[in-house]
Amino acid sequence: MPAPTGPESHAGHEKPDGSPPLKRALGPKLLILFVIGDILGTGIYATTGDVAGKVGGALWLPFAIGFAVALLTAASYVELVGKYPKAAGAALYTQKAFKVPFLTFVVAFMVMCSGLSSASAAARAFSGDYLGEFTDAVPPTLIAILFVLALAAINLRGVAESVKANVVLTLVEVSGLAVILAIGAYAVFSGEGEPARLTQIETGGTGYALITGVLGATALGFFAFVGFEDSVNMAEETKNPARNFPRAIFIGVGVTGTIYILVALVSSLLVDSRTLAESSGPLLEVVKAGGVDFPPKLFALIALFAVTNSALINIMMASRLCYGMANERILPPAMGKVLSVRRTPWVGIVFVSVLAIGLVSTGEIEGLGDTTSFLLLCVFAVVNIAVLVLRRDRVEHHHFRTPTALPVLGALTSLVLASPLADRGADVYVRAGILLLIGIGLWAVNKAVMTARERPGAEGS
Repeated sequence: MPAPTGPESHAGHEKPDGSPPLKRALGPKLLILFVIGDILGTGIYATTGDVAGKVGGALWLPFAIGFAVALLTAASYVELVGKYPKAAGAALYTQKAFKVPFLTFVVAFMVMCSGLSSASAAARAFSGDYLGEFTDAVPPTLIAILFVLALAAINLRGVAESVKANVVLTLVEVSGLAVILAIGAYAVFSGEGEPARLTQIETGGTGYALITGVLGATALGFFAFVGFEDSVNMAEETKNPARNFPRAIFIGVGVTGTIYILVALVSSLLVDSRTLAESSGPLLEVVKAGGVDFPPKLFALIALFAVTNSALINIMMASRLCYGMANERILPPAMGKVLSVRRTPWVGIVFVSVLAIGLVSTGEIEGLGDTTSFLLLCVFAVVNIAVLVLRRDRVEHHHFRTPTALPVLGALTSLVLASPLADRGADVYVRAGILLLIGIGLWAVNKAVMTARERPGAEGS
């Protein structure tokens, strides 16, 4: 009997192994806030300074280019999640398009690693200059470990609780960015700041060096936009995903992109690029330089909530990815086990939390953020190609269809930003390469186990 393919697949029905399905708890409003909260956070609060260090005063330019690239790929994800509303995301789309299990596993592993490197960047940001406004007495690694454990507990409690926590944290982090924009408006009307900085591109050269410098800044700035792709892993916990996801993703990317460009303009207007680049809490520098009597400690607290939200979402999404891959038989079935009472994928939550604890002590914010961007840009290139390949696969229910030119442009821009043209450090490629080798090793082990189980006589052994 073929598996159901409509938008409500598995809803109200037990899975084949007898465990309960995930609960459809997300309506359209919660989903929009979830997407916005998924994108906002560590990227803009922590990497604004690193982007300024790469491009100079024209800080807004990489965010504007990143905004356009994000919209191109978001359109592909919207078509695919409406067509296949299941929790496995990019891994599911890759398997359906290319039917190459090895490629599917690599894509899924890269997505998982991107989420964990993003959560690690959030943990590093949490223990940086923002926390430094309150204390520097507690070892950062201990703080990061306790941080991850607390988020795992929230995730285990339930998706509704996790998403409600996300809504609260989203409102808090939006308020922090509203403070930055208000400070910027005050500075403009009072004649403060240096408007001339907004057109200064300082990449250390001209011609080719200028292009690679801007591309490198864009690739790092793109870290601020990642998150919309994570939301598709909530498809099995969303009411009517084919209808609700298009509006949620486009509104989410549009709102956050606009906010990012405005925040970048304000940051460059009020603070020189060197000062921003030297801080792990760059927006705190904007508050201090804005000429407005806003307590730095209060803003630092808001920023801590913002990076907490990023880590919460990334750990939640990685666990749902484990659940989805288990259902697609890419990972062992045990990874798809769901708590009978809370109906949350507990094995996946524990697994990704352990990996996150292992990652929080490695790398700096810039390196971890750039690793996240590189991994996801590679995945986005595959997804944009997959949406074109899957046009031959028809489904019975209605879903969004993106214009063909958009995934073509999305694939090309993703490949360019993932290439050496985007002037990134060698450590990013080394870290991603090591992660990929680990993934290949896990794939080989998993394949060997599955082959052994399928061997004649294995059932009785």
